[in-house]
Amino acid sequence: MPVTVEPQPEPFLEVHVHRPADTPGLTGMCAGYESDEYRCDQLAAHLIEWLPNFALKWTDRQRLQDATAIAFVRRAAKLVYNTDKYKNRGEFGELLLHAVLRQVFGTIPAISKLYYKDSANNTVKGFDCVHVIANTQLELWIGEVKFYTDIDAAIRDVVSELDAHTQRDYLRDEFALIANKIDDNWPHAERLRRLLNPNTSLDLVFDSACIPVLLTYDSSVVNTHKLCDSAYITAFTDEITKHHTKFASKTLPKKVRIHLLLLPLQNKKTLVDCLHRRLEACQSI
Repeated sequence: MPVTVEPQPEPFLEVHVHRPADTPGLTGMCAGYESDEYRCDQLAAHLIEWLPNFALKWTDRQRLQDATAIAFVRRAAKLVYNTDKYKNRGEFGELLLHAVLRQVFGTIPAISKLYYKDSANNTVKGFDCVHVIANTQLELWIGEVKFYTDIDAAIRDVVSELDAHTQRDYLRDEFALIANKIDDNWPHAERLRRLLNPNTSLDLVFDSACIPVLLTYDSSVVNTHKLCDSAYITAFTDEITKHHTKFASKTLPKKVRIHLLLLPLQNKKTLVDCLHRRLEACQSI
């Protein structure tokens, strides 16, 4: 199958803070405003545009054409919707992480974990995304997301997971699961399998890996502004920097690069409701 350039939605999120050289790296972004209102419904609509790229394996995405697009969107929506994890809206966070990495860093999804879930009643465990950046050296991006309302709880819980998920035995088990799910037709399949091979030292994997950590929370700054003017950007930057400082003060894994992605929301529940309605509509088209 010939390699094609996959179309993707136009950028939507507004990046106001981007400091990749920080330790850990930092990116702060928001959905912005329109006519004095937070763009919640527009954000939900944008995320739905990412559904096929998020939920389908590479071979199926290459088959997306006008005649089949509706069927694939319906299938992608059902993959997101029909799991126990949906009750806690976990997959909404994973969809958001997918969209952020694609827009901000130009990553390429390596596998769709949703596609390979065992049944509609099983959650998909492990890292919340598996992406790569295909340069001379293949970079592995294995992400974590906390789709929360409270930033302190998000930091607490993700720090605990980062420790557990970078332990040797956990990584070996997770890499074996990832390797078994790589689409044989995907152009970077063999390169990623070699990187994840048990005979490859974890030191080499860490040298070419990044853990992007996406945290959402209900933000007082987002709630008290109605326009992305200079006053908003100043307050936004101060808030983002404060949370980054708190995150960076925790005991984080030393061997792997970490990049913190912060997406303050006006109200998580409202966004969940918007996504819920749009997913239901996609299932019935």
